[in-house]
Amino acid sequence: MKKTSTRLADGRELIYYDLRDDTVRDAVDRRPLERTVTTSEIRRDPLLGDSVAVASHRQGRTYHPPADECPLCPSQGERLSEIPDSSYDVVVFENRFPSLAGDSGRCEVVCFTSDHDASFADLTEEQAGLVLEAWTDRTAELSHLSSVEQVFCFENRGAEIGVTLGHPHGQVYGYPFTTPRTALMLRSLAAHKEATGGENLFDEVVARELADGSRVVLSSDHWVAFVPYAAHWPYEVHLYPRRRVPDLLGLDADARTEFPQVYLELLRRFDRIFGEGEPPTPYIAAWHQAPFGPLEEFDGVNRDDFALHLELFTIRRTSGKLKFLAGSESGMSVFINDVPPETAAQRLREVASS
Repeated sequence: MKKTSTRLADGRELIYYDLRDDTVRDAVDRRPLERTVTTSEIRRDPLLGDSVAVASHRQGRTYHPPADECPLCPSQGERLSEIPDSSYDVVVFENRFPSLAGDSGRCEVVCFTSDHDASFADLTEEQAGLVLEAWTDRTAELSHLSSVEQVFCFENRGAEIGVTLGHPHGQVYGYPFTTPRTALMLRSLAAHKEATGGENLFDEVVARELADGSRVVLSSDHWVAFVPYAAHWPYEVHLYPRRRVPDLLGLDADARTEFPQVYLELLRRFDRIFGEGEPPTPYIAAWHQAPFGPLEEFDGVNRDDFALHLELFTIRRTSGKLKFLAGSESGMSVFINDVPPETAAQRLREVASS
């Protein structure tokens, strides 16, 4: 992998990740952009104890542009985009309309490929491996920022999820706090560790799923994927490396080598869940990593107790129907799942690549 860092016309950082070591990236952003001004603010809810990012400048962000005006495609001639060069393998840049910025963290866009009409599932294993390297590098770089306590790499895919740009891409958020979902995991981890005299809850969850087998979707030498026992979403898969590590930086060479094959297979199965002729399955793919900030409030837990894993899920519950977060889910955070986890796992095994 070759990494080349440059600056866009408004001062934002852009990084090329290339498969070839001899690739030269010297294209200049020729757009007449003014310096980006953001208004991100973090406000804490005193009743729930969580935080909300208020970012009014995002109201003016690009919304479903035509394909020939896509800001994530490479620049061609006088059609200038966010990527100055005429081609790229993987590119990462600071979001022009960030939810988090300055002392409130950082937001980056990750473009998986220059092919506007592709999706992550269309990538080769070599390309998917390069994306993994980019995620890992961004996790390392953002962890050094004083404004960042937790790094979150994720992909929103599909208009149903709320994606406003059709080009295959994801994002990296550097939060200035430990997110509420991670905090819940850490509290459960700490309570289990104390109650069992030191046993790791993540290890037990994975071992229990492997022993049961009914919800296991895919198993390889270095990764295991399963539908969790209490899945929140109609089709939801959790992907764990077999050797527990706290973050992407901890993955060894064997796990990195095998990841593209495993992950691409999962994504391709997701697109086959609802049968032939159905539109691509909308999904969210979310990496859960240990925070880099202090963990004193989670008694007896350290970063190495956390288990890196990816959660992949869709809001589509059946052909042509979405799972809406209505009263119980949105009002009380109590999910009601229409698809039994065992049924979802069986379907995801049925649509395996032949």
